[in-house]
Amino acid sequence: MLLCKAIPTPRYTLPLTISCCSASFRWVKDGKKLNWMGHNGSGNFTAHGDKPLSDYQGHYRCYADNTLGTAMTHTVKLITESTPTLPKQKRSHKTAEEGASVVLHCNPPRSSTIPHIHWMDKKLLHIGQSERVTTGLDGNLYFANVLKNDSRDDYTCNAQYISARTILPKEPISLTVTPSNDVARGRKPQLMQPQGPHSSHLALRGHSLVLECIPKGLPTPSVLWKRMDVNLSETGAWTDNHGRWLRFDSITQKADGEYECLASNTHGSVTHSYTVTVEAEPYWVKEPPSLLYSPGETVRLDCQAEGIPTPTVTWSINGDVILSVDIDPRRRVTGGVLVLKDVVFGDTAVYQCEATNKHGNILKNTYIYVIELPAQILSSDGVVYQVTEGGVARLHCEAFGSPRPQVTWESEDLQNTLLSDSRVSQLTNGTLELFNSSREDSGVYTCSITHNNTSITAHLEVLKRTVMLIGPQAVQVTRGGDSWLDCHFTFDPHLNRPQILWRKDGQKIMESSLGDKYTLLGNGTLRVTDVQSADEGLYSCEVITDLDSVLASGSITVVACPSPPVFLSLSEEQDHNLTLSWTPGNTHNSPTTEFVVEVKEEKHPEGKWESHRVTGDVNHLELHLLPYSTYRFRVSGVNRLGRSNPSEISEAYSTLPTVPESYPLNVRSESTEPGTLVIMWEEIDRRLYNGSGFQYKVSWRQVQAHHWSHTHVPHPPYLVNGTRAFSSYEMKVQAVNSLGEGPHPVPVIGHSGEDYPLASPSKISVSVDNSSAIVRWQPVDTHTVQGHLLGYKVTTTIEIKGGRWVVEVDGNKTKEVVTGLKLYSLYELSMTTFNRKGEGPHSPTHPFRTPEGVPGPPASLDFESPSETELTLHWRPPTQPNGQLVGYVLQYQQISDSRNSPPQVEVIYDPTVTHLPLDGLDPHSRYVFYLRGRTSAGQGPPITRECATLLDGVPPSNISTVVGERSVNLSWVPGDRYRNHSFHIKYLSKTVGGKWEESEQVNTLQAFYSLTGLQPGTQYRLLITHGNYTHWEDEIQTTELRGVEGDFATQGWFIGLISAVVLLLLLLLVLCFIKRSKGGKYAVKDKEESQMDSEARPIKDETFGEYSDGDEKRSVSQPSLCVESKLGSDDSLAEYGDSVDIQFNEDGSFIGQYSGRGPAPTGNESSGPASPVNLDPPPPPIGPSFAGILDRTS
Repeated sequence: MLLCKAIPTPRYTLPLTISCCSASFRWVKDGKKLNWMGHNGSGNFTAHGDKPLSDYQGHYRCYADNTLGTAMTHTVKLITESTPTLPKQKRSHKTAEEGASVVLHCNPPRSSTIPHIHWMDKKLLHIGQSERVTTGLDGNLYFANVLKNDSRDDYTCNAQYISARTILPKEPISLTVTPSNDVARGRKPQLMQPQGPHSSHLALRGHSLVLECIPKGLPTPSVLWKRMDVNLSETGAWTDNHGRWLRFDSITQKADGEYECLASNTHGSVTHSYTVTVEAEPYWVKEPPSLLYSPGETVRLDCQAEGIPTPTVTWSINGDVILSVDIDPRRRVTGGVLVLKDVVFGDTAVYQCEATNKHGNILKNTYIYVIELPAQILSSDGVVYQVTEGGVARLHCEAFGSPRPQVTWESEDLQNTLLSDSRVSQLTNGTLELFNSSREDSGVYTCSITHNNTSITAHLEVLKRTVMLIGPQAVQVTRGGDSWLDCHFTFDPHLNRPQILWRKDGQKIMESSLGDKYTLLGNGTLRVTDVQSADEGLYSCEVITDLDSVLASGSITVVACPSPPVFLSLSEEQDHNLTLSWTPGNTHNSPTTEFVVEVKEEKHPEGKWESHRVTGDVNHLELHLLPYSTYRFRVSGVNRLGRSNPSEISEAYSTLPTVPESYPLNVRSESTEPGTLVIMWEEIDRRLYNGSGFQYKVSWRQVQAHHWSHTHVPHPPYLVNGTRAFSSYEMKVQAVNSLGEGPHPVPVIGHSGEDYPLASPSKISVSVDNSSAIVRWQPVDTHTVQGHLLGYKVTTTIEIKGGRWVVEVDGNKTKEVVTGLKLYSLYELSMTTFNRKGEGPHSPTHPFRTPEGVPGPPASLDFESPSETELTLHWRPPTQPNGQLVGYVLQYQQISDSRNSPPQVEVIYDPTVTHLPLDGLDPHSRYVFYLRGRTSAGQGPPITRECATLLDGVPPSNISTVVGERSVNLSWVPGDRYRNHSFHIKYLSKTVGGKWEESEQVNTLQAFYSLTGLQPGTQYRLLITHGNYTHWEDEIQTTELRGVEGDFATQGWFIGLISAVVLLLLLLLVLCFIKRSKGGKYAVKDKEESQMDSEARPIKDETFGEYSDGDEKRSVSQPSLCVESKLGSDDSLAEYGDSVDIQFNEDGSFIGQYSGRGPAPTGNESSGPASPVNLDPPPPPIGPSFAGILDRTS
């Protein structure tokens, strides 16, 4: 049944109602009218059973007629055919070897519609499809290679004809797979479909197309599709049927071009190229509208169609082609444009525009109605129009009437004519168009009909336009990462909330897609999670308001490490060189910068993967392989994101054996014992053996001998016995294996083991120059060395102290200078010859003496100060007299701020004198002393010291007190550069009957004293006198007696002790600060008596010992204040024990203090002159000496 329905047009519901009469129908078949009448007004054409079905096949067109014209349909092709049937079939059986390719044919009955093919078994279960087993476009079942489990007897092809509602099952096919040994070798890919290297395909725009590529081979080949000139994704194609089909759905012109299929496995590859040509059936570009016209108007109908090839356009009126109608001068046809001038009522008709090419035709019926009606405005009054800035405002004023009424527009601003604005235009249908609208265009506009009182008003509101602030960008995302695409915008607040529409490759991202993959944030941003290759593409964000829209686009490009290279292949081996080639893997949008080729040698256990690198535009590498080795290869790609996984490891490749290509290096003799020759060499790498049965051929002979001795050993060294000591031999080592000998090396010279030298140098002579001796000798005969002459040893021995040292001299020398000898000393010299084995016999000894020289500086210089104007110098003789000492020279001078005073010189002619008193010195000045020793050779370097005398001591005046219940603790800072002074503390109880009492004797260097035996809660007056006047006084009051309560820390005596310690530490800090602020001060360091309690003695880490004469100590007088400014000798003065106490002051000068002990004189007098008698010592101080505390070393 062919359906034909007509809808009367036009139909208007106005004050004047126009309707059309019912239509009558007629059919034309193959250009001839059918003698057939419709039933009950129906235009349907029904075939009757009284004729064969084949009589109805042809091209049909339906016409519908009424009083206003005739409309018609496009041409319809009717195809008639019987229901497909299967002829009688025989059951077939196929046999194939394992690994071979097989095709099971279906051959369904032919039909105008292509059947759907289903390969099933006897249980009506589909046969599993994969890259190995595929159904082709022809319906056949293709096996790229068969397996044993492919054997079965129920392969059944079922052809489904959807239009005929029929399924035709063919007879089952039996397949038997037999085992084969060829499976291990594999098969190179070949194409089963399509045949040949190239094929062409024609497709129509909007239709579907499938390209097929079904390979065979073992292992199963993989298929790679590509477009030759552009990216495959731009064509809209996608792979189907396990990559064996390239499918185009609704194909477009972009798909026109060249394509290639590459099928490959480890044994090779094969390609097939395709030419796809896309043509098109006719389609409309512009269609003419159906309109009303009044008499006298001009009708223009535009009909534009496109197609490939370009369609031809014809015009018809009421179904009759215009060219066959009488020529009307008012009518003009130019291509797809029909113009009819000065229309009359008789021009009312249906005009047909038909476009045709070889692929089909399309037809458009346009209704032209010529009528005369009164003018009316059909558009509503008071309509509010909204538009955004920059947009186009269209104010409608549709007028109806025949003849067509003239419409005019006016704005509120009557001074300006609207049409004078270049942005304003009025369409033929009365619509006012305002381009590039601005906020100033807002207002009321009036539309009226010329020569008529009919008018309407329109209100225009111009709002802010929607602006995209930040749109999606082109981003690159690492596979598996997340991506955010922005969509930030602004819009007019008078508008409703815009709709945000995201698209991917033009397809809407539906709300149902939002979730794990896509997340639309509140600000319009789209988040794409876990980005994969399928997420690549063009993304657009469109913001749609009621008035406008704005669109911005970006893209996501997925980047990742390259895919591993595939299809590794090796060229034929030539001279152990071959070329490894590979096919690069997918770059994943990041170009491959280099390939890493890894080679592993497997025959030897130490083989490891060795890397070679080539640039990313090279897919092969020439490799040099070692003979008699087994190799495997793998390749990785590298881009900016990292390195791919290695490719599949290649099959093992073995190279042929050959003779060795190198010989051992560094052949040498390592003989150590006389009578043996040890031949040593560096072993060859096992990978360079080049074959089985590898050994070293060792050859040797004496120099100038004719015959070689040979032996074969597996490894070094090789020992030759029975040789003479240090004999010369020629030696060579050659590599050999089961195929023969390697290259011949050049012999090297070696020697047998060395023995001790037999002789020493002769004609030895010695000449002395001060502390040096020049030794000369005659070399030994080389035959007596019995080895390599390494040199001579010169042994020098000093006679008195037994000192001995040895100087090694190069064997080429005959003279050597021995330095560092002591002056005025007797030496003995001898020489030996030595080689690697050792030394030979000593030569006879040669005695010699060094001359006398000037002495070194005195060993020490110390000072004592008996009074303010006296100093006594004490020294020790030089440790290096360098001859007979004849005396000393002392030079000293006063140091002043303005200039130094003239030096004073004292000459001492007695070398046994070791002290010298000086008097008449200025107590307020410092002196510098230079002391030198003398021999007959002259004066030696001096020992230099700076020193000053000590001043008479006085009692302390700045005393701090800490009061307890029965005692008071007194502490003070001893005076700087003052002698120790003894005094008594007088105290008076201010109670009735109190009397003056006196403490025991106290020394100023104690710095602390505890006055005990006081009464609790009593006021005392304390007094210290010096001469006939009061030197210091103070009043104190002891604390009240308290009960013994609380713990240990609350006891008064304990608190007092802690307070004293704190006060001492505070004074220590103050003194340190003063000493750092002022230079030139002298710290007094007290040597306490040996009988003192060990806890009360000051610690002295840097003191010098006293000067001693025999076992008798010197006098009790205090030493002077001295400094060592320069030593003429490097010897340390500290080694001389108890002479002078030396320390550094803050300004860097030395302070010397006599370290002897003795009692202070009674009364207020200063310490007297020195005395050899040791008097009773004073009572020990309560606390440690404050000066001693300052002198302690941290």
